[in-house]
Amino acid sequence: MKLVFAIVNDDDGYKVMTSLNENGFSVTKLCSTGGFLRAGNTTLLVGVDEDKVDDVIAIIKKRSKSRKQITNSAISPNGMGAAFMPYPVEVIVGGATIFVLDVERFEKV
Repeated sequence: MKLVFAIVNDDDGYKVMTSLNENGFSVTKLCSTGGFLRAGNTTLLVGVDEDKVDDVIAIIKKRSKSRKQITNSAISPNGMGAAFMPYPVEVIVGGATIFVLDVERFEKV
C-alpha cells in the first residue's frame, strides 16, 4: 500500500478531490499554508494500492494547473534596508507537489 501526499493550490483543491472521489479514491483534506507566498494550499492524503498510484497522480496532474500571479515584493533602494519600496513581481503558482510513501500498516476502524 502507498500513501500519496499532494499539495495543491486552494483554487484546484476542490476539483482534484472531486475527480479523485468520482474515480473511487477516498481522500483526506488538510488545510495548509505555503511558505513562499504564504498562500493557502490544500494537502490531500490518498491511501491506495501500489498499482493505482499512477492513476491518482494522473488525476492530480489533470486537475491542478500552474498559473501566473502578480505579488508585491519589496526592495531597498540603497541596498541597506533603510526603506522598502513595493513593486509587482510575476510568479508561477499552482500545480502540485506530490510525495508517495510506503505504508507499513493500514487499519480502518
